[in-house]
Amino acid sequence: MAAAAAGGRVVAGGTSTVVKPIFSRDLNEAKRRVRELYRAWYREVPNAVHLYQLNITVKQGRDKVRELFMKNAHVTDPRIIDMLVIKGKMELQETIRAWKQQTHVMRYFHETEIPRPKDFLSKFYAGHDP
Repeated sequence: MAAAAAGGRVVAGGTSTVVKPIFSRDLNEAKRRVRELYRAWYREVPNAVHLYQLNITVKQGRDKVRELFMKNAHVTDPRIIDMLVIKGKMELQETIRAWKQQTHVMRYFHETEIPRPKDFLSKFYAGHDP
């Protein structure tokens, strides 16, 4: 049990191993880091919309940030959360420093688009040319 108190994990099955944390010692600290990253992204959205001259509103950008964060809301392992936060901070830094192009930023918005119909009847009902 000393390993669990030291920030590691005790594996069931009789054997205990200490897993070294990346940054966060427990889940609460990892969640705090996620909230900090979310706030940073939330504040950066208006600047990114202006800098990259995106054809979206600030609200749409903030909704997309929320959607991307909620996609990983089920994760409970502090090590995985820390890795996701590290990747999120790298993306934020690249966005702030304009190391991306407009197409790189707009790729996040293609995931929610409805795919075009493939068969004739679906195209007909949607009003697309065959």
